[in-house]
Amino acid sequence: MILPNEHGEDDGTISFFKGDVTDIASLQEIFSNLRGYEVVVIHAAGIVSIESRVIPLLFKVNVLGTKNIIELCLINNVHKLIYVSSVHAIPSTKKIAEIKEVTNFSPNKVIGPYAKTKAEATQAVLEAVEQGLNAVVVHPSGIIGPYDNGNNHIVKLAKDYISGKLLAGVIGGYDFVDVRDVAKGCIAAVDKGEVGECYILSNRFFTVKELLEYMQIASNGPKKICVPISLAKIMLPMIEWIAKIKNKRPLFTKYSLYTLESNGHFSHEKATKALAYHPREMRTTIADTIHYLQGRQVPLLA
Repeated sequence: MILPNEHGEDDGTISFFKGDVTDIASLQEIFSNLRGYEVVVIHAAGIVSIESRVIPLLFKVNVLGTKNIIELCLINNVHKLIYVSSVHAIPSTKKIAEIKEVTNFSPNKVIGPYAKTKAEATQAVLEAVEQGLNAVVVHPSGIIGPYDNGNNHIVKLAKDYISGKLLAGVIGGYDFVDVRDVAKGCIAAVDKGEVGECYILSNRFFTVKELLEYMQIASNGPKKICVPISLAKIMLPMIEWIAKIKNKRPLFTKYSLYTLESNGHFSHEKATKALAYHPREMRTTIADTIHYLQGRQVPLLA
């Protein structure tokens, strides 16, 4: 499914439908003529936001849109729903400790508008399981990788790095994972995921300094320093003002800085055992991302 203002060419393997998860009527065509098929729905539509303020569209898409998909899956007796949640839906811990899957989600247990919408939507999916929906939840960590031109915040970091616009990084980090590994994890969840179960699709904790070093190696570019988050917080008003003047999203926000200094250590042990999930080396991910941004061919799902 693509948005009404987007374009896709059917190729005999993939057919494109135009729709909007916030408009249930627009989804009817997608769920029509399904008789005789074993239908699997992978619901990945959503808004990823590092904003600190509540954006009405964020709730409308992430929560109400997910509930529309749930309703149509129940009505049409789909074989399986794979819901792409986020590790942000899982309550964090103040101390540095490995975070694993949980069975209950609440917007009151997480911080930030994005996390709250993903927690509420995830709980709605699990409640639908009790109504008979065969659903599985996957929780990607911070997704990065090729085939994105800069809409993803970390890909934008890479794009700014190779263009020379990135002045410095920040001291902090998070768990980042290749988008291709997440895609493989979603497909594995179709075949191997157990109804009502949640699986974290992560890699490991990486500092921003490590990511920048990988970018330097991949592009033979300059070394970049990382400033303390405390200094970045002082600079935030100026960063946001410049982004507003240029009509661009800021690379760092109050919420993104909070994320980079929070506990970003997630375990994918459950997914590895149940789904045969094995993320690739981040050095490869960064190199492929840099090469894609430079216009070179990189592996799609290899």
